Amino acid sequence: MERFVAIDVETTGLSPARGDRVIEVGAVALEAGEVVGEFVSLVAPGRPIPHHVSRIHGITDEMLRGQPRPEEIYPALREFIGGGTLVAHNARFDLVFLRHEFGRLGLGLDNSAVCTLMMARQRLSHLADHRLETVARHLLGGLQVGRLHRALDDARLTARVWEAMTGPRPLSTECISPSEH
Repeated sequence: MERFVAIDVETTGLSPARGDRVIEVGAVALEAGEVVGEFVSLVAPGRPIPHHVSRIHGITDEMLRGQPRPEEIYPALREFIGGGTLVAHNARFDLVFLRHEFGRLGLGLDNSAVCTLMMARQRLSHLADHRLETVARHLLGGLQVGRLHRALDDARLTARVWEAMTGPRPLSTECISPSEH
């Protein structure tokens, strides 16, 4: 049975090349259209969160005190993902960060990936924008979207959007190759 893992990260900024780090990760595993597991954790990145970034997701330096370090989180996340296909809204962003974090620990992340943002731009070009909440409201109707810009809530919403856009069979033409950054 094929496993899909909807995933989302919250970060200290926009670029791991400039030292930005993941501070929260959320993932939802799907098999045959059913949620079979969830993974969520804050991550103490060893660097402060800029105030303007904290205002976006609401995660503060105080919230990260005492949270697990990357070496405690990413091996467990790697096991949770297994060989599943990753599903993310703006997958390039999430995957660049995850590959960077995994690489720091000598872990690989070569899973195939699907981007629901790319799918929405192709299939729902008439929408005013293609933000996750806009796409979700269009596809799922009067939906409570949870706390936007928190990893598990966004991963759950991405999973629902993925299911709504793919039905019983995902389209492989909208995949991102494992080596694409």
